[in-house]
Amino acid sequence: MIWKRNQVVLDTNIVLDAFVFDDPASRALKSALAAHQLQWIATKAMRDELARVLTYPKLLPRMAFHQVDAAHVLAQFDGQTTWLDTPAKASVTCRDPDDQKFIDLAVAHHAMLLSKDQAVLCMKKRLLALDVIAQEAI
Repeated sequence: MIWKRNQVVLDTNIVLDAFVFDDPASRALKSALAAHQLQWIATKAMRDELARVLTYPKLLPRMAFHQVDAAHVLAQFDGQTTWLDTPAKASVTCRDPDDQKFIDLAVAHHAMLLSKDQAVLCMKKRLLALDVIAQEAI
């Protein structure tokens, strides 16, 4: 198996945990990204989804509580990601179509996929067969 263990794909919930909620479980991830131990890879569709989620009315009070705004979170995304083209669809299909883009990128680049979505995590064995480690945190 060929893992590019330093490449990581972050789903939107992981990004929110790290850059909005400052979840203690995401601090190791943030440190690894800051130290360039991990290369966060992403596509425009991933950024577009994050931008859309950051406007959700139920999220805005939580962002205010944590004293962050959409511009700050998107700046973190923009400053820390390596932008890649949208890959071809992977040979495995996620039951949640919104999560497919994360799977496709991770499979195309043999990257680690960090996600809290059960639709992704239930695919761990199938993804491992495609050289992708899928897990909730590092």
